[in-house]
Amino acid sequence: MSKCACGEKNVLIFACSGAADVGSLSDRVARKLTKDGKGKMYCTAAVGANIPEKIAPIKAATDIVTIDGCSAFCAKKILENAGFAPKSYNLEVLGFIKGKTEVNNEAIDKAAASISL
Repeated sequence: MSKCACGEKNVLIFACSGAADVGSLSDRVARKLTKDGKGKMYCTAAVGANIPEKIAPIKAATDIVTIDGCSAFCAKKILENAGFAPKSYNLEVLGFIKGKTEVNNEAIDKAAASISL
């Protein structure tokens, strides 16, 4: 039996996981936050696909967080289109530039430290 990574709070984390370097970084940051017990990464694509059994658990979340790599805010928009109001983080605002960001442990740690959950 696996232990919930989110402790007492039910924090769901959605990353844009886009094709650009900052999309990859958003994915890696969400995975780090999950590993660190800050919340649980959840499938953004399933929400966009409107899969009912994947959307139902989101309604029980105490916090919904999106991590987007750029100003397109894809993850945030997917959640909003599904009727949710996520707390939104954008890596571009945190200083990571699309097309110019190396995805490494230093960048992952820096981005993760800038996200308060």
